[in-house]
Amino acid sequence: MNSKIIANGILRALTIILSLVLLLFFLFKIQSVIVYILIAAILSLIARPIILFLRRKLKFPNTLSVVTTMLLMLGLLSGLIGMFIPLIIKQSESLSLLHVDELQSNIQNIFNQITAYFSSKGIDVLSELKNLNFASEFKQIPNLLNSFLSAIGSLSVGLFSVLFISFFFMKDSKLLKNGVMTIIPNKTENRFSKSLEIINDLLSRYFIGLIFQITILFIIYTIILLVFDIDNAIVIAFLCALLNLIPYVGPMIGAVIMFILSMTSNIGLDFQTEILPTSLWIMFWYLIAQLVDNFASQPLIFSKTTKSHPLEIFLIIIIGGLLFGITGMITAVPCYTALKVILKEFLSENKIVKSLTKDI
Repeated sequence: MNSKIIANGILRALTIILSLVLLLFFLFKIQSVIVYILIAAILSLIARPIILFLRRKLKFPNTLSVVTTMLLMLGLLSGLIGMFIPLIIKQSESLSLLHVDELQSNIQNIFNQITAYFSSKGIDVLSELKNLNFASEFKQIPNLLNSFLSAIGSLSVGLFSVLFISFFFMKDSKLLKNGVMTIIPNKTENRFSKSLEIINDLLSRYFIGLIFQITILFIIYTIILLVFDIDNAIVIAFLCALLNLIPYVGPMIGAVIMFILSMTSNIGLDFQTEILPTSLWIMFWYLIAQLVDNFASQPLIFSKTTKSHPLEIFLIIIIGGLLFGITGMITAVPCYTALKVILKEFLSENKIVKSLTKDI
């Protein structure tokens, strides 16, 4: 009898393990679909205030409100794509096979000026890099562009999928909620439903806050680059502002991109008197913009939208980065906000939970 019970227990455990492995394998295979659903959910949260405004203030029918909101979002996306087209065309021409030698010559020219500048200061650290072979590196650029173009087909399928899913999420705001509620035990259904409503409201405000943050940085970066007459200033400013979606790491990447593009924008000018001073001044104002963002706009926006102290946000982002890398840094704040709401609903009497969720 005992042996039969042990055997059944082993079989049950093996069945559970096998089921989990199959589930994880299934989720791995449909990861692109999961990403589409997550993006659609985020878009529906961002669009929620617009839809509510159209329905409540302008008395639009629900479907018309959703269609109007989606048209506005598609118009914004089309505008962004149109903004990037000149830069893509220009860079494609510069990096094509017919112009690789010219681009290599320009980069080598800047490199020689940098070497001469540091040599004049008695610094010979770069002397051993004079024989660096740039040709082998730049020959790979056309291949990267071809890979980028081949990915556009996949992106178009993804875009259609996201738009299709977003439409139904926006049309029926309870669709995603009902899907989640199917896996929630009946006895906790009401409390979990209340938590989801609060989470939707906070995350909607959070993602809109991110848009405001990026917009502020975009305006500042654009002004900086236009003042110094940098080519494609608007596109570069938008790209660097968008990188701020990656906390702490994104601004550093943006600084490198802006520094390099500001230097290449002035190719042909004297390095010591023109290129270096201009690039350093741009970096100085870029740093000022980051200080404004880190100590003014970002704490204000995040604390108001997520009901969390700026120190909480900082620590959660760092912890998320340590545990899950860049993905963890990006998703740390939304996940933490959702967790706080759920903890408040189910563990409201806990001293730590009460302290963390007092403003929610």
